[in-house]
Amino acid sequence: MPQLLPLPWFGTLLFAWVVFLGFFPKKVMAHVFPYEPMSLKPQKLEKISWNWPWM
Repeated sequence: MPQLLPLPWFGTLLFAWVVFLGFFPKKVMAHVFPYEPMSLKPQKLEKISWNWPWM
């Protein structure tokens, strides 16, 4: 069963974790948003009662 031989897969696993933990967090944290989100004023909802024809 070649899946149980750690030699070819262990190096790939270590290399993948080095890339994921070393390179990608720096790229993600260095991302600059084109604009800052604006806070919107809360809108007060108007309550409208329904006029039911059968009541």
